[in-house]
Amino acid sequence: MLRKKTSSLARRTRLSAAVEAVGASAMDRRTFLRRSGLTAGGIAAASAFTGGMVRRAEAQAASAAKVSVKKSVCTHCSVGCTVLAEVQDGVWIGQEPGFDSPFNLGAHCAKGASVREHAHGERRLKYPTKLVGGKWERISWEQAIDEIGDKMLEVRESSGPDSVYWLGSAKHSNEQAYLIRKFAAFWGTNNVDHQARICHSTTVAGVANTWGYGAMTNSYNDIHNSRAIFLIGGNPAEAHPVSLLHLLKAKEENAAPLIVCDPRFTRTAAHATEYVRFRPGADVALIWGILWHIFENGWEDKEFIRQRVWGMDQVKAEVKNWTPEETERVTGVPGSQLKRVARTLANNRPTTVIWCMGGTQHTNGNNNTRAYCALQLALGNMGQAGGGTNIFRGHDNVQGATDLGVLADTLPGYYGLTDGSWAHWARVWEVDNEYIRGRFATMKGADGNDVAMINEKGIPVSRWIDGVLEDKENLVQPDNTRVMVFWGHAPNSQTRQPEMKTAMEKLDLLVVVDPYPTVSAILHDRTDGVYLLPAATQFETYGSVTASNRSLQWRETVVEPLFESLPDHTIMYKFAKKLGFADEMFKNIEVNDDEPLVEDITREFNRGMWTIGYTGQSPERLKMHMANQHTFDRTTLRARGGPADGDFYGLPWPSWGTPEMGHPGSAVLYDTSLPVAEGGMGFRARFGVERDGDNLLAEGSWPVGSEIEDGYPEFTFAMLQKLGWDGDLTADELAAIEKVAGSSDAEAMGKVNWKTDLSGGIQRVAIKHGCAPYGNAKARAVVWTFPDPVPLHREPLYTNRRDLLDKYATYDDKVFWRVPTKYKSIQDQDYSTDFPMILTSGRLVEYEGGGDETRSNPWLAELQQDMFVEVNPVDANNLGIRDGEMVWVHGPEGGKVKVMAMVTERVGQGVAFMPFHFGGWFQGEDRRSKYPEGADPYVLGEASNTAQTYGYDSVTQMQETKATLCRIERA
Repeated sequence: MLRKKTSSLARRTRLSAAVEAVGASAMDRRTFLRRSGLTAGGIAAASAFTGGMVRRAEAQAASAAKVSVKKSVCTHCSVGCTVLAEVQDGVWIGQEPGFDSPFNLGAHCAKGASVREHAHGERRLKYPTKLVGGKWERISWEQAIDEIGDKMLEVRESSGPDSVYWLGSAKHSNEQAYLIRKFAAFWGTNNVDHQARICHSTTVAGVANTWGYGAMTNSYNDIHNSRAIFLIGGNPAEAHPVSLLHLLKAKEENAAPLIVCDPRFTRTAAHATEYVRFRPGADVALIWGILWHIFENGWEDKEFIRQRVWGMDQVKAEVKNWTPEETERVTGVPGSQLKRVARTLANNRPTTVIWCMGGTQHTNGNNNTRAYCALQLALGNMGQAGGGTNIFRGHDNVQGATDLGVLADTLPGYYGLTDGSWAHWARVWEVDNEYIRGRFATMKGADGNDVAMINEKGIPVSRWIDGVLEDKENLVQPDNTRVMVFWGHAPNSQTRQPEMKTAMEKLDLLVVVDPYPTVSAILHDRTDGVYLLPAATQFETYGSVTASNRSLQWRETVVEPLFESLPDHTIMYKFAKKLGFADEMFKNIEVNDDEPLVEDITREFNRGMWTIGYTGQSPERLKMHMANQHTFDRTTLRARGGPADGDFYGLPWPSWGTPEMGHPGSAVLYDTSLPVAEGGMGFRARFGVERDGDNLLAEGSWPVGSEIEDGYPEFTFAMLQKLGWDGDLTADELAAIEKVAGSSDAEAMGKVNWKTDLSGGIQRVAIKHGCAPYGNAKARAVVWTFPDPVPLHREPLYTNRRDLLDKYATYDDKVFWRVPTKYKSIQDQDYSTDFPMILTSGRLVEYEGGGDETRSNPWLAELQQDMFVEVNPVDANNLGIRDGEMVWVHGPEGGKVKVMAMVTERVGQGVAFMPFHFGGWFQGEDRRSKYPEGADPYVLGEASNTAQTYGYDSVTQMQETKATLCRIERA
């Protein structure tokens, strides 16, 4: 639809072209009018065509309508760029980047610069529709809610609440994300998840199990302090373009070497001081190969390890196996290059380590992320400015949605699914705990005992297909998934698209809630049972959103919802009312005309998320930060004077205690050089106090000003009593602790801890005495609860290196997260003869996520109109493929895509790369005709994941998209 791109020369007007024609040849009046395109009605316009084309400029009369500026946040990546929207008479007429924002400093990428079109886009869903006889029919909201709700209640009655899957979104605000997790709880299922499962779940698991919290430890801005930058499996130049400004500032001002490790020479690698090309899926081997040189030369930070790390000796034992020769055999990287890299890291501290989905989307993903952490622990780069692990999240609120518990295995604040966690949230919600428990199903386990589904992890979004297609007796839930709700999720971002098509067709009901139709509307060949509900964009509502660095920002409403779209939280309320639990779910949240009050939702999660310090960020404090962005330092993020003086921008969590306590937030996690009251802390005491006879608490290290000058466990009321600090609690705080305990009994009250005390008193008193509420422990380089306690290299399931399987084979097949999961049974089959090339995938600068909204934006769509596969010139020549020709890319599970070949040395020989933002084609078929009229994106293409294959992380069920196999043929 958008074939011709704009010429590099400015286009002439039709009138000027006509002038040229007049000068070129004689013609009569009719010929002139015909060539110039002027009609009788347009002759008046030609009256200005006089002897001189230049006229005296005259001031235009000022418009009477006032233009207001609304402050919002870009809805694409996780940098959190401020957007200044200019609104006149309720219409968004223009935008500027936020020059006061410490994150983007007046910069925008292509996606951010065009977000106005996202809200005003003509390709949006404009009203509710349903599929009837293969045709889309317009219906009312009332009809949609009634019909969908009736079907859901019918399925609940016959198959139980777990047969309805509530798939949330990284595009929701924090408040909406919180509501959808609460909604799933009141419906009675843990079958709820969102995009983080398939982008950074292995990060969260690996990082949280190393030092306490599964998030970015520093910030984009803090990279200004780095003396070296080690980037692996990320391409910020395209995925997070504004973030690159922060990297380049350190590179230029600090002469910081930029080391980029990637199988593909990306646009980020073009800026590198040192580019390391390695074989996809060999991250652990690469890191251990670097650490081999660090340990061999004694370059590790021995004192840091002694004081603050447990298990590094076990890592050292594994690293000994990764000699330069073995590392090169597995990764393809010469030992001499890795020695140079290791020396650079040792000589330029603090170093920051950055990664993204290139490191996470693997069957070995949790091992990769823990290996990256071990590298930083060995070098002593944690807990200081310029160091840390700067994990670049993808979507604008994927960090917030993860924090708010839109996950199959946790409640808001990572509370888990234990009875104690449910009791805590029942207290926050002020509902009877038994009422919540009664909403969930119970089933017979394999041993004949009852299994309470309230305590069981749900099916992750990466495996929802199997919830539909797997035999019921093989699932750890009462029945198959029968209803799927895609609430702000692009299905083409997931692997195994041919099986997804089958699963969609087998569902009783498919519901899509989104501003755009997404591939969910057209991947399947259903003729009924599909509903498309138009959600408002985030520019048509308001609330908080959490950037990758853990800072919260407050969006203003730019314009009222267009067409018949509704805010997501309004739609949630309508469904809750239909399904019968609105009164309980919203009992402490004001509702006006079916729209819950956003500030009340913020305050409710503030009352419950003590674990990660989402308790100090009140709506009032966040709005005040947004109004005073100019007062915050561009590197430290701390306000210098003004109403937010001393705060870190956006109150990055943890912001301990209550809003009234005024904690400034924590810019750098695990930094002991600051008092806890100013954002300092040690590593979190999550893993006990002792392991194998060794001390797990910090030794000789503590935050500045701590009255306990050593390691200590997490705080409980009993611990306050032992320290004699319980006298610092107020009467109200004591009463709240007694209420949580359910008794004034000393033993019962003693068990109340910093995570369950709804008054915040335990946190307040601990901080008063200079202590972190969660304790002061060592990071653990060995996670004894994971399949590989020390990270190991394991070959991808679809590997063409059969010679490595004797040492580096995968796991045995197993059942976890409710579904059977294959490992060895796939790897035992050799696919490499028929599918000899490694296939990997990634992002483009023009598009984001599944691409539905960005490919519907004409300003972006014109820039990249073709889905393609990158092929090395040697492979292309061997296959007889020329640049720009159409090819078939076949996957070993039968999926295939027809795409354009891009012959380039960006990829190494034997490796192919495809972007994952395309959809609308399926195995060579253009399915544009299946979209609702006027809602088809401008640009369609094959989804790379149609050719991608099976493969899931051994801890989190993260999908494998970076290291499978393929065969490429001319089309």
